[in-house]
Amino acid sequence: MLYVAVRAARRAGDMIARAYDERDTLKITQKSDRDYVTEVDQRAESMIVREIRHHYPDHGIVAEEMEQQINPDAPMQWYIDPLDGTTNFIHGYPHFSVSIAAFKHGKPMLAVIHDPIRDETFEARNGGGAFLNRRRLRVSDEKRLEYALFASGIASYRREQMDIYQQRMDVCMRAMDGYRRGGSAALDLAYVASGRLDAYWEAGLQSWDIAAGYLLVQEAGGLATGLDGGSLDLNKGDVLAANPHLHPKLTRLLKVEF
Repeated sequence: MLYVAVRAARRAGDMIARAYDERDTLKITQKSDRDYVTEVDQRAESMIVREIRHHYPDHGIVAEEMEQQINPDAPMQWYIDPLDGTTNFIHGYPHFSVSIAAFKHGKPMLAVIHDPIRDETFEARNGGGAFLNRRRLRVSDEKRLEYALFASGIASYRREQMDIYQQRMDVCMRAMDGYRRGGSAALDLAYVASGRLDAYWEAGLQSWDIAAGYLLVQEAGGLATGLDGGSLDLNKGDVLAANPHLHPKLTRLLKVEF
């Protein structure tokens, strides 16, 4: 299964990379206020879905651009984001990814996040560790909040959350060393797994944004939970990922009453 996911992610990534140089000619549709989809999102998703259904026709699929879930009652469910970071792609900002994960009875089984611009493929299997281009990953060992580098973000179409987001950001930026805003939740989680970031948090994401990164962080020795430190709920979409030293400290920071 992991081989199928990696192959699908890389094939979709090749398509996206080719389209990147011709993005000015692509049709862009606004799904809702400040939420966009391009032709390449749709083509990449179709390619991935076809690949998975060819090998596993009985599995369920949840994908960003699909109107209906496929086989919603199947024990095995795939979560697909064909282009996480569409706004970056549209603007020519080279930071976006393909994200694919499979869960069985709600338990993560495999994960792939592929960056087509850097040709980096992050992958993980439950109990088998996390890897970047076949090199084993570990989360950072930073223990001090004041030296930690964190990432966060808020979707431009979730302006109703702006006040609480800004208050959380104020708390974290006062306590920590630096902040990065990547614009791809999947890559932010992959960067925590690889030790490039010490922590990442965000609220109001979609299941396909975080399903793959969740397993990557865990298999790299980190913790991925809800913002309150409880079990991660893919449908709620609130995530806090960090190494084990920083995670409880960040949980306390983010529990500040607003």
